[in-house]
Amino acid sequence: MTDNARARKLADRIQVVVAETLDRRIKDPRLGFVTITDARVTGDLREATVFYTVYGDDEERAASAAALESAKGVLRTEVGRQTGVRFTPSLAFVPDALPDNARTIEDLLDKARAKDAEVRQVSTGAKYAGEADPYRKPEDEDEEPGTDGSSEKNEGPASA
Repeated sequence: MTDNARARKLADRIQVVVAETLDRRIKDPRLGFVTITDARVTGDLREATVFYTVYGDDEERAASAAALESAKGVLRTEVGRQTGVRFTPSLAFVPDALPDNARTIEDLLDKARAKDAEVRQVSTGAKYAGEADPYRKPEDEDEEPGTDGSSEKNEGPASA
């Protein structure tokens, strides 16, 4: 077993090698605007998972996935040549879910903005239920208790 630092370094190197090889050597017309977003290697350095995104619709994503699968042998050979490890890891390409998650978050933020605008519109003509400022002010405390004519002083029991 190897340490995690070596696996991370190898994963970073595989990400760079696969991206450069796709850019320079792979001339498949099905390959669209592919971006290699991440690579992960197992602890025994035998398998590598490469995450990618494709700019375009579902048809272009499917065509790019097929192109990556057909170029897997060339990419693995290039990874083995440039990394110099004893055993070249097998490559598995997985579409990255990051754009879908980002789109979902954007939709939720748009809904929240619409609700905020609705609340702002409803509250423009609204009035306070009580006073505009319900908090005590220092000038309220200056008034003497009992100025309404009643005595608040408690004198105790009256003698008979």
